[in-house]
Amino acid sequence: MKVSIIIPALNASKTVQACLTACVQQVLPATVQTEIILVDDGSTDNTAELAQALDIRLLRHKAARGAAAARNTGIAAADGALILFTDADCVPRQNWVAEMIRPFTNPTVMGGKGIYATEQPQLTARFVQIEYEDKYDLLRQQPHIDFIDTYSAAYRAEVLRACGGFDERIRYVEDQDLSFRLAELGHVMVFQPTAVVLHQHSDSLGRYVRKKFMIGYWKSQIMRRYPRRVVKDSHTPQVLKLQMGLVALTLGFLAPSLIFPLASLMALLLLALFFLTTLPFLGKAWTKDRAVCLAAPFFLWCRALALGLGYAWGMLRPQPGV
Repeated sequence: MKVSIIIPALNASKTVQACLTACVQQVLPATVQTEIILVDDGSTDNTAELAQALDIRLLRHKAARGAAAARNTGIAAADGALILFTDADCVPRQNWVAEMIRPFTNPTVMGGKGIYATEQPQLTARFVQIEYEDKYDLLRQQPHIDFIDTYSAAYRAEVLRACGGFDERIRYVEDQDLSFRLAELGHVMVFQPTAVVLHQHSDSLGRYVRKKFMIGYWKSQIMRRYPRRVVKDSHTPQVLKLQMGLVALTLGFLAPSLIFPLASLMALLLLALFFLTTLPFLGKAWTKDRAVCLAAPFFLWCRALALGLGYAWGMLRPQPGV
């Protein structure tokens, strides 16, 4: 069986060599061969030159068109019956391909999702890792999922082509749109937690908040297409939606609190309720990283605020045609 690994890259010279080397050095079952396709999305650094030094297929866009377009270019060129995706800032473990394709021995499975790990020492990055692990705990409870992140993903090539691939109008979280589209069509997707890639998470609060704002903005665009996913999807903890609402209400009471003492009391009560909603996360964090546990209420507040602001901005300023 042939497997195609597609990696979009834009000015990824700092990370792409480690990513490609890890893909080349995969330990594979005897019946599996891989092709590695790097799609350089108009890089202005030496990403392409670094890729040419390795035994891979290099495809190039003259100008940046976005990750969705880069992945679609890779899909069009791929020869594999299965198509795997990772990102240029990820380093797959040596058994990543073998574990990623394992669920496809079941002919009903059309897509699979692996996981992130990290070795970063920064507090923000360690929080992000535990945040992902909290979501992975949710995914483990479900036999089928409706969301695959393209940092560690696999699909049957025929399914990707039949659904038209990624929507190139969506410039962020385009993998959510594809996943929900496949789920609406009734395709079976599964969680494969043994398929691991190392990643460089956001390592500062500023980068983390900016990323969450962008996720919130583009999520609002996607939810217009899939309104029932607003209520529930396999990837989003329900408590996150409650936390976003509590943050909005708390901020709503802050201005009146300058005049009305009762508003101050309501804001404090809402803050207390927000803290109560963080306790399950804190319990998990305490067993893994106590420094993260102590900082987690602040990080979770920032997460809810950034996502909420991004989502609200997306509702006020929708993307034309999306």
